[in-house]
Parts: sequence; structure tokens; C-alpha cells
Amino acid sequence: MEIQAFAKLNLTLDILGKREDGYHDLRMVMQSITLADTLTLEENQGEGLRVSANLRFLPTGEKNLAAAAALRFWEALGREPENLDIRIEKRIPVCAGMAGGSSDAAAVLRALNRRAGEPFSPRELAKIGERVGSDVPYCVLGGTALAEGRGEMLTPLAPLPRCWVVACKPDFPISTPELFAQADRVKLRRRPDTAGLVAALEAGDLGGVARRMYNVFEDVLPARLYTRVAEIKNILIQCGALGANMSGSGPTAFGLFDRLEAAQEARACLAQRYRDTFLCETV
Repeated sequence: MEIQAFAKLNLTLDILGKREDGYHDLRMVMQSITLADTLTLEENQGEGLRVSANLRFLPTGEKNLAAAAALRFWEALGREPENLDIRIEKRIPVCAGMAGGSSDAAAVLRALNRRAGEPFSPRELAKIGERVGSDVPYCVLGGTALAEGRGEMLTPLAPLPRCWVVACKPDFPISTPELFAQADRVKLRRRPDTAGLVAALEAGDLGGVARRMYNVFEDVLPARLYTRVAEIKNILIQCGALGANMSGSGPTAFGLFDRLEAAQEARACLAQRYRDTFLCETV
């Protein structure tokens, strides 16, 4: 069985506060895009659960979210783990704020559910995904959604009007725990207008959505990294993006375009400097 694992972007990301359990309460509007990993699932001859990928540094075994998802699925079904090979063709950059690992895990859950005759509804499958990672429930359902709590409380939204997306990941890592810690230490200067963005979605107003995109993690980026992300966003806007934002804890920045030609120009311009630059559509 072959299945696609779609990347996600954050149209908004707001941190509401730190919880007693150490997690943070979030409010985010999420969107799937056509940039995707391809997963192939195939039975093997008594070799247990094995994961392989076209990137050698990715973990295998239970440390890989795709393997963890398979184990949680079989637990929920009340079955012993099966002999299964999971091969991942990675296209979504790692450590990019685009939920690549979570999307792979969600794809495994969908594939195994289909293979078993769909014993779980999409919502039940998303609930299983909570035990794998905070972004996995959203990645199970996909589309346009409001995510709250740790990210597991999901409300489907009116779909983002069809548009083109240029996403660009600069070549530096960002520590998510460090950004959360910094957000806890400072007063955030700006908040996304999530309610206004949701209203723009309901009205089918792509420009209204694009103008309201914001991610509070941009407030707490180290100065050097903030400058790099801002440069990418500026190039996207100069090439005709209706709006630009950083996804997740970064460093990927993206722009929404209503004209394919402008999106192609932006992709070509950024690709001269950044290898991980992608022209996509929304899902």
C-alpha cells in the first residue's frame, strides 16, 4: 500500500500560556499543502516492524513516529504487532515546522486503518494519534482546521480558497523547547487575529486570510535568525505574495499567492539561495 503524507503550515500560531503538565495551550489555524512524503507499507517475512527512509540519519524502530503510530494502532485494535516494512520517501524537510514526522505517522494510521477495513472513524484515528505526537491528530484529518489545547482539539474550518504556496526552509535549525522557554520569559508584543482569519475563511476572502497570518514564535526568535526569516518573507511579498508567515517553530517561511506566475517567480528567486524551496498548492 502506498500513501501520501502531506505537510502542514500554520496560518496562525498563538501561545495562550503554560499548563501544569508542562505543555502549552495553543491556538492555531493549520493548513495542508501538496508537498508530501510518500510511504509504502508492505508485509515482510517474519522480520517484525521495520522502517527505512531515503535519509540515512532518520531514526528507525520505535524512535520513528511512523513506527510508533503503527504500534499504537495495533494496541488500539487489540492485536499483536505485525511483520511490516514501512519505507519513507522524504520530501518534506526535517526540523522545518511543517510536521513532516507527524504527517508520516498520520499516514501510517490512515493506511493501516484502510488495510484493516476501517475499524476506526477519522476522529477515533486522530485520538489514537494523540499518543504519538501533538501534531498527529491534525495530520490525520488535514485540510483547514483550528487546533487548540496541545494541538489535539480540532475544529474543521471553511477551506482556504484555492491558491499557490511557496515555502522556503533556510539552512539553520531552531530549538522548539528554547523558543517556548523564551516565550514564557517575555510579554509577547503581538497576537494573531485568529477570529478575524476564521471569518475571512468563512467569507472565502483569500486576501483577508493572508493579511491576518501571524506566528508569535517570530517574536522570540534570536535576532540573527529573525533577520533571515524576515528576509525570506520580504522576498515573498516583493514577488507578489498576499501575505507571508513562519510555520510552526520555524524556520520555514511561506507566502500565499493568487497568481501562479508570481508564485513561480518567488520560487525561482528563493531557490537560488535556498535548496529547500517548494511551489505547492493547498489541500
